Amino acid sequence: MTSPAAQRFIERVNDRSIVVGIVGLGYVGIPLALAALRQGIKVIGFDIDQKRVDDLNAGRSAIKHIPMDLIIEGAKTGKFIATTDFDRMAEPDALLIAVPTPLTKYREPDLSYVVKTTEAIGQRLRRDQLVVLESTTYPGTTDEVMRPILEKATGLKSGEEFFLAFSPEREDPGNPDFGTSTIPKVVGGDGAEALAMALALYGTLVVKAVPVSSTATAEAVKLTENIFRAVNIALVNELKTVYAAMGIDVWEVIDAAKTKPFGFMPFYPGPGLGGHCIPIDPFYLTWKAREYDIATRFIELAGEINSRMPYRVVNQLAEILDAKGHKNLSDAKVLVLGIAYKKNIDDMRESPSLKLIELIEKRGAHVEFHDPFIPVIPPTREHAELTGRKSVPVDAASLAGFDAVLIATDHDDVDYRALVAGSRLVVDTRNACARAGIKADNVFKA
Repeated sequence: MTSPAAQRFIERVNDRSIVVGIVGLGYVGIPLALAALRQGIKVIGFDIDQKRVDDLNAGRSAIKHIPMDLIIEGAKTGKFIATTDFDRMAEPDALLIAVPTPLTKYREPDLSYVVKTTEAIGQRLRRDQLVVLESTTYPGTTDEVMRPILEKATGLKSGEEFFLAFSPEREDPGNPDFGTSTIPKVVGGDGAEALAMALALYGTLVVKAVPVSSTATAEAVKLTENIFRAVNIALVNELKTVYAAMGIDVWEVIDAAKTKPFGFMPFYPGPGLGGHCIPIDPFYLTWKAREYDIATRFIELAGEINSRMPYRVVNQLAEILDAKGHKNLSDAKVLVLGIAYKKNIDDMRESPSLKLIELIEKRGAHVEFHDPFIPVIPPTREHAELTGRKSVPVDAASLAGFDAVLIATDHDDVDYRALVAGSRLVVDTRNACARAGIKADNVFKA
């Protein structure tokens, strides 16, 4: 039987009088806010970045692929408020946490954002609030890290006086077929009451809420999804190397294999992994597995293969320049096409393009970039030296000044025929030219 507190919460969800707080207004938090606003639910967004808060309150967003109509309308009507004032965390009925969970330089989990956010919530947490972590992490984080912080700070007991859950984000930036509201949401609660409340909330925000038995199980679901992708990408990256040595085009192989209606799912090679999930999340499990004296050799091997891809691409670039361009990489001028980690978005988190630029410049070459979605490289933790670099135009005059163009991101908003026609050499890591129907002597796959 549902407790009175949980029943009141569910009733407020049903009549849309609930207030949702979202901590972290980025690639996960803003789409989550939009999902709530579509249901007529008031949203208070929390972030430490004052500029981001000011922009959102003014109806602006630095994330180009996210529509702002509902944010603008919500800001006018009071349905949406962005703030840096964490003292307002007591106002929402539910606090959804969408903060970064990066790795340290030793490939160990960095939970500092989760811990600091939890501590901030603990200073304001009130009875009957629901707290949900959405950030990807290792199994046990909600139970072993968050719950002790909240219980110690408040003297309240999880599952009775406040409620705790985990529901992993499933964002795919730039995917035109799926958005937050149309993707089922896995939910695990710290007890039956927390699960019932979280299911009621997410069942309203998204097409389907999928319950699992615990927060740790929900945490494991997210890792499994991303490890599955990382391992399969590593497989095709390795196959690309093998087949290339045999004179076989791996993209042709995959496209033919995917005509099989069962037992095969296509994954594609690339210049390295990017995004906030696949390059990072598998190592959360490898780290946690060590606590149980278990070696995750399969996952770590996949990570090793994927992390070596930028090095392989740069070596191929050097070989092609030497053989076809009659030029050493150390003397070359190279244009990297695409800084975003995937096509048609302005998201460059963990983008392999940054590593490619670093490696090419270490070999002595001069590098510039073009990206129709990213005019200037913003500050990054691992590639601070690239901050402020500006995208250069791609036209016949500018292309003539480069010895090679390296296609690292296959944005649709690029005229590949004109690119190939105006370039001396094109090294294509994404099969973009072939997909555009281009066959030319100056195009080489890597």
